[in-house]
Amino acid sequence: MPFNIGDLVTRNSYNNDTVFKIIDIDSGIAVLKGVNIRLYADSELSDLKKVEVNKNINDDQVFLDRFQVDLDRNEYFYLPGKVVHIDGDEEYLERCMEFYKKVHVKAIGVKIKEDEISANIKSLIEEYNPDILVITGHDAYYKKMGNENDSNNYKNTLNFIKSVKEARKLESHDNLIIIAGACQSNYEELIKAGANFASSPKRINIHALDPAIIASSVALSDKNKPIDLIGILEKTKYGAKGIGGIITNGTMYVGYPR
Repeated sequence: MPFNIGDLVTRNSYNNDTVFKIIDIDSGIAVLKGVNIRLYADSELSDLKKVEVNKNINDDQVFLDRFQVDLDRNEYFYLPGKVVHIDGDEEYLERCMEFYKKVHVKAIGVKIKEDEISANIKSLIEEYNPDILVITGHDAYYKKMGNENDSNNYKNTLNFIKSVKEARKLESHDNLIIIAGACQSNYEELIKAGANFASSPKRINIHALDPAIIASSVALSDKNKPIDLIGILEKTKYGAKGIGGIITNGTMYVGYPR
């Protein structure tokens, strides 16, 4: 069966557990991008199985349905935190921006390659003055290279770490909530670098919307109260296995009267 760029496929050697889109083909090797997870991979064409296109391929509505924030609309008014979402992938960014829109969180989306993010952090923070900064895109842990504690053994973790450190030069943990990482990123080193939230504690894949889910949850949490850390993590695809973080206050101002 011939394969073409744009086809949706799974990998037989991985029990067809993840749906990818073919983004390039060269000498019998396909370059793959996860449809719902922030992962790049490659595969021999002989290992691929085509997937029928259907309305359930994109599962974003599942996360929208479970995302509920109960606010007292009778007496109070609310000013959620502002998000700047930097993403290495344009398609994932568009999906995240649609999520922010539907949950009524103000967000500015910026598409920047992972290795160029750190050079743009300062200007973006100064221009938009966000309460929450998302630094994401693609990543992967190369198991064949050995030690998972060495950030050199990851596709983009070092780029994310550098970007977090640049942001922390400008704002503290309390003044700027940073959410960093993608699939299989070095969680511990991202937290050490200054991220409030990071992926991935168990070096697993994360969903395309996971960074936006965390950002929206913090944006809609009371600025004068600690966030429900475990509750927020449980809204993501794989919970604390995919993303972890530190307890901090929310970023939403609550006013009275409405």
